[in-house]
Amino acid sequence: MRENDAVTSATRQPGTPSAALRPRLIATDLDGTLLRDDKSVSPRTVAALAAAEEAGIEVFFVTGRPARWMDVVSEHVHGHGLAICGNGAAVVDLHGGPGAHRFVEVRELARENALDTVQMLRGSAPGTVFAVEQTYGFHQEPSYPKLHMEIPDNLLPAEELLAPDGPDADQPVLKILAYHPTLDPDAFLTLARLAIGPRANVTRSSPSALLEISGPGVSKASTLALCCAERGISHEEVVAFGDMPNDLEMLTWAGRSYAMGNAHPDVLAAASGRTVANNEDGVAIVIEELLA
Repeated sequence: MRENDAVTSATRQPGTPSAALRPRLIATDLDGTLLRDDKSVSPRTVAALAAAEEAGIEVFFVTGRPARWMDVVSEHVHGHGLAICGNGAAVVDLHGGPGAHRFVEVRELARENALDTVQMLRGSAPGTVFAVEQTYGFHQEPSYPKLHMEIPDNLLPAEELLAPDGPDADQPVLKILAYHPTLDPDAFLTLARLAIGPRANVTRSSPSALLEISGPGVSKASTLALCCAERGISHEEVVAFGDMPNDLEMLTWAGRSYAMGNAHPDVLAAASGRTVANNEDGVAIVIEELLA
């Protein structure tokens, strides 16, 4: 799978062997990684996260989820209260609880880039349908399937949703979602990256042909790197967990990384380590070993 050219600044560089360093930050994906398939956080995982924080290791949730879907872990953010959402498009303070979160940083997708992306994919993959994720809104085309278990704020063609005078035009666009009903998910990802080029960062985390498209250079890795730099934490001091292609940059940037037993083949190949599946508390097992 081709690395997106715009995220090279978040690529791990040679340095001190990470295994010799005590971790200062744990970065973990949620769906398919920290969360079980029923979207719960197991008691063992809750205890492991608390123990890490008590030991002085910060825990960051780094997810493709929008901020409004973070209630499942909002009570486990501990001291700092921050999470990286939308595949790096936003850093969110969850202290206020569901519906009262605060955006600390937003890395938006310019509407011009989003419109170019829509045009490119309509030409390269006919039948693609779109949805638009904003800081506080979610909009979709009428033919976009019901994938997200929520009622969209507007049903309009993507060109109208992304127009300068479109719905919620005062809100930043965090990402657009592109769905194709028949293409293979990995083939769709490769096709889209070739078609879109440097206009946006394209990835995926769904088992279906659903792409997540963010601003150029925006990824879990690049935003995590910014958060770590603010704290004086090097990549060698970061341990990361993930399971899908949207985790790849983060896993290759972190000093130590673990692919879940249920991970995508590319993730299994890219991570420096492997743990058991999400339903078997794979993240908790590694944290317990780190703290032992």
